[in-house]
Amino acid sequence: MDFESLKALPPGEAQKEFLKCCGSVKWAQAMVQLRQYADTIEGLALLGNEMWWSLERSDWLEAFHSHPKIGEKKAAAEVPSESKQWSGQEQSGVQTAAQETLAELAQLNRAYEEKFGFIFIVCATGKSAAEMLAILRERLSNEREVELEIAAAEQAKITELRLKKLVN
Repeated sequence: MDFESLKALPPGEAQKEFLKCCGSVKWAQAMVQLRQYADTIEGLALLGNEMWWSLERSDWLEAFHSHPKIGEKKAAAEVPSESKQWSGQEQSGVQTAAQETLAELAQLNRAYEEKFGFIFIVCATGKSAAEMLAILRERLSNEREVELEIAAAEQAKITELRLKKLVN
């Protein structure tokens, strides 16, 4: 879809498209309105980023549920097929990982979720499984509020990439 087509969609259809990029319903609803104020996809991404940072923590957590854990294929929430496909592409670095690396990722994913109450979110595009594992190990030492901010920043990166995929 091109940018003008996205801007012309009826609100309900536009919201579905935005939910492919970010699993926060409040963010997607806001983007339906904000799309009229952007002239380019880059401008829309900037507005989307501003909206993201204005959301409540509960909206961030909702968005996190739309991602599969690193090394897995299924998200906690039901997501559109494009989101599943994009997650697979973004996490392609785990496809060639050694079994030991995948096992450690799974183990540390569980430890992370137990500690923080949400899944490990990282912008995985271009990262190997070993890089993601190193990031996961490092972030496990954070306090919850610090980690929530870091995870939100990673979600913002993912959302921007996905907005650009949506409008190609």
